[in-house]
Amino acid sequence: MMQYNQKNKHRGFTLIELVVVIAILGILAAFALPRFAQLSEQAHQSTIRATAGALSAGVALAKTQWVSNGLTAAADNVQGFGNDQVDVSADGWPTSTTADNNNADLNAGRCIQVWQGVMQANAPSVNGTTPDYVVTVQGDADGNEPGDDCVFTYQLDGQGSTIGYDADTGEVTTDIN
Repeated sequence: MMQYNQKNKHRGFTLIELVVVIAILGILAAFALPRFAQLSEQAHQSTIRATAGALSAGVALAKTQWVSNGLTAAADNVQGFGNDQVDVSADGWPTSTTADNNNADLNAGRCIQVWQGVMQANAPSVNGTTPDYVVTVQGDADGNEPGDDCVFTYQLDGQGSTIGYDADTGEVTTDIN
């Protein structure tokens, strides 16, 4: 018959072992938490860059379709692009979706139309009660042509990063804060 010995009895963790494990977890957390916070910031920046790239591609595709259609003047409803509703300037850059291509000055409403006209249906929102981007309009840096640049300010991180669209040149810029 086997004799039961006190030394064979299984015991739990000692207090020292638990303290060491907790200390190691605390050290790991101290290094990991700032990294996770940085990942969130990087994700917002990547979202802004991706959205700017999509806007830029949409603007370029609208102009490409305008050229492919053999057009050389401002046009309403460029056929073959999107829903055939995008209007372009005399240089072929999108200006609206409401047959308003002769007006050189953009306003917030026309900027929203450009955004929605050249972006796909799952694009970030630019209107509504809690939009992803808030739309404003500003003039060129040279100050000669007021109201021809759309500025889309990213709202989800509160940093004030922007995507700009210049309807005179078709240029899309980003300013990430």
